[in-house]
Amino acid sequence: MSALPAIPFARDSLLDVPREYRELRIKEGIARVRTQAGDEVWLATGYEDVRKLLVDPRLGRSHPEPEKAARVSGSAVIGGPSGALARSLGARGDLATEKAEHEYLRKLIMKSFTARRMKALSDHVGSLVDERLDHFATLPQPADLHAELSRPVPLLVICQLLGVPFEDRALFGGMSARMGDMLDREKSQAARDEMSAYMAALIERKRREPAEDLLSDLAGELDEVGTVAELAGTVLWAGHETTVKRIDYGVLFLLANPGQLELLKADPGLAPGAVEEILRMAVTSVSGMPRYAHEDVEIGNVTIRKGEAVVLFLGVANRDERVYPDPDVFDIRRPQTDPHLSFGYGPRLCVGSHLARVELTAVFSRLFQRFPDLRPAVPVEKLPRTKGMIGDGFAELPVVW
Repeated sequence: MSALPAIPFARDSLLDVPREYRELRIKEGIARVRTQAGDEVWLATGYEDVRKLLVDPRLGRSHPEPEKAARVSGSAVIGGPSGALARSLGARGDLATEKAEHEYLRKLIMKSFTARRMKALSDHVGSLVDERLDHFATLPQPADLHAELSRPVPLLVICQLLGVPFEDRALFGGMSARMGDMLDREKSQAARDEMSAYMAALIERKRREPAEDLLSDLAGELDEVGTVAELAGTVLWAGHETTVKRIDYGVLFLLANPGQLELLKADPGLAPGAVEEILRMAVTSVSGMPRYAHEDVEIGNVTIRKGEAVVLFLGVANRDERVYPDPDVFDIRRPQTDPHLSFGYGPRLCVGSHLARVELTAVFSRLFQRFPDLRPAVPVEKLPRTKGMIGDGFAELPVVW
């Protein structure tokens, strides 16, 4: 028997997708692979397959025997069913309970995303980006765009949404980074526990002193502080880490495609389309999303048996040539006929997708208007990458202008 392909496949450039994913999809469709945790799983990378599996009611984040379930990595957040995200959504092994609690918590969060609050937050995001760009203009060159714009903007926004004190943003940055470790499970778990403990204390304070924020809303609705704390910690982690990376990716995609960048400079009203193309093209996760079958699932020419894991690779599905003509071409005016899967699909669509779009649009409608000659200070291939993290991104982005 031949050895199974091992994922994730190596990436020569973070702006590209390893050809092995496409070759495997063309050859086998849904393929059997081995994860970096050493477990065998199914891998889905086709657009239609991933979309179907995202809404299949027989799949979930829970597993009746979490410690025996296949894992994609050592991350305590999304490495397997025992991660913080699974528990925060009520995943205790029972699919019906998982779905019911997921829907309940989702409704609670969506109640907090009122039109008035999102309008105020949108206005704040624009002002925040302007402030960061004003600050950036005063720095000596080269300056690190990642440290000065990509990282602080999403973190400050999500902290304001949740109601996290401004002075704790550095603390959150550290906890969030450690939570994303996918090689050291104990380190990731410790960071998750630290985040939950902090959130629990903050939620108790919100109960005594409620404010106009998401944590106050949740604290007033849920009795279990632990559940709220885990949920809020996971929202914080997911709500800013991926946006941080997409700002970096978006800058580099635009700089690598000068014709597209000139279109955006000439008409900043194209920013929403540019954001959608950045979301489609940027593959920010190297591990994929594990889902566990609670009964046999037949799809294509394979059967995912009860208890088995299938890893959904949304970023690769967004490059499916059967859906997107010239899928590796960056085109900010690409017709939005088939929505990308970067935020999931159906009932699993990310509740923070609107907020992420607001942040990204604020950045890309302003950045190159303010700094039209912005360019990397070093070749893209020499930019330092993050290592051993769930998100595949850049540790620094030095630029000149």
